[in-house]
Amino acid sequence: MITEAVVYVVDDDAGVRRSLARLIRSVGLHVETFPSAKEFLEHKEKDRPACLVLDVRLPGLSGLELQAAMGHNQRTIPIIFITGRGTVPMSVRAMKEGALDFLQKPFDPQGLLDAVQRALVRSSQARALDVERTAIEERLAILTPREREVLMLLVTGMLNKQIAAELGAAEKTIKVHRGRVMKKMQAESVADLVRMTQKAGLETPGAEPL
Repeated sequence: MITEAVVYVVDDDAGVRRSLARLIRSVGLHVETFPSAKEFLEHKEKDRPACLVLDVRLPGLSGLELQAAMGHNQRTIPIIFITGRGTVPMSVRAMKEGALDFLQKPFDPQGLLDAVQRALVRSSQARALDVERTAIEERLAILTPREREVLMLLVTGMLNKQIAAELGAAEKTIKVHRGRVMKKMQAESVADLVRMTQKAGLETPGAEPL
């Protein structure tokens, strides 16, 4: 288990919240429980890997409506739905919208813990990718406009001579720009640059996916 993580539980049944909290704490994880979607949305998110164990049927905002409200945040807080009155269309909708799992009550305790573990691994990986993407974006931000042009042509596989012709510059000038790009981006090779631009979500026509 990723012991520095937090598991959020949203269920309007106090008994269910208590039993889930005991189960999750039994494997050394931190738990925070909420009786409604509204209270969960109002809480201050912890800066650590996390997942959400969420009842489908809740007073006020339903579990599925909470999922919709979270949107992109499901990348770093994957959702495990639990329900005592679920339907196939309901589970299909939840999974299509990004839920990690959909468990029927009463569920196997180990099955839930396994789902939580998968969710926390996914959360940890997503957070690591976000940190890496932010670092890459910070490096991109210090490139000059010309260096950025050179970068975008480098990742297509063009040679210095070809880039010089494309930009109407001397080849030795492109060589200097290339060196600065490699240094600022902290790249060891063009393959590193390709990976970075892909992770940053830049459009790089002609670049080979790695």
